[in-house]
Amino acid sequence: MEACFFKKVKELESLSVLECIILTNVEADGWLSGHATFYGTNQDPATLGGACGYDNTIHSGFGVNTAAVSSTLFRGGEGCGACFQVMCNYNTDPKWCLRGRSVTVSATNFCPPNNNGGWCNFPHQHFDMSMPAFLRIARQGNEGIVPVIYRRVSCKRRGGVRFTLKGQSSFNMVMISNVGGSGDVKAAWIRGSRMRRGTWLAMHRNWGANWQSSVDLRNQRLSFKLTLVDGRALVFSNVVPSTWGFGQTFSSRNQF
Repeated sequence: MEACFFKKVKELESLSVLECIILTNVEADGWLSGHATFYGTNQDPATLGGACGYDNTIHSGFGVNTAAVSSTLFRGGEGCGACFQVMCNYNTDPKWCLRGRSVTVSATNFCPPNNNGGWCNFPHQHFDMSMPAFLRIARQGNEGIVPVIYRRVSCKRRGGVRFTLKGQSSFNMVMISNVGGSGDVKAAWIRGSRMRRGTWLAMHRNWGANWQSSVDLRNQRLSFKLTLVDGRALVFSNVVPSTWGFGQTFSSRNQF
């Protein structure tokens, strides 16, 4: 992308025209404008699972390059697990931005609005990033906030999709993590091995990446069917054995 910008420099005499061309190319390539800050300065980045419900972002497959996103990107929890390529906008802020550097972050938390014109207020597109991720694109200092450009990208995960079983008796809550592809789950279904063949029970988003059902499925093998926001769908057959217990996590062999 940067090589393309330099080619334009040689063809144009006006810096203002160059900036217009850069913006046009950014929009055409799916890049959008936003801002970024960092949080958790003295906090273990693995614990920044917050409003999505990821108990530990390392164990959930996201690593340390994570971000809390504003409501426009969080989408009431539907945005949990989505991946974004973020680049500090050097043309706007050369003092703090590292030229040509980008980082891919996973949305694992919510940056709430403060109703006082804050950066996470609607309709701002904002990333409150873990410090390791932020320092991949910006210099360390008292910058506070930097302008960025970003775009949605496919999530590259190691291993299969993970299902963590929570709840009690007939209340089943399943945290779905380490999802590849678009990363954000649009719909989920569950099926117990004692259910009639071909029957799927629709689950409902409880909060963040946690999905619930109200049928007692204890002592049954469990299968799941997921549809992502980008429309891709996969079935995870018998990924959970009948001996499962609440609090356990099971990793499938399948991945988007």
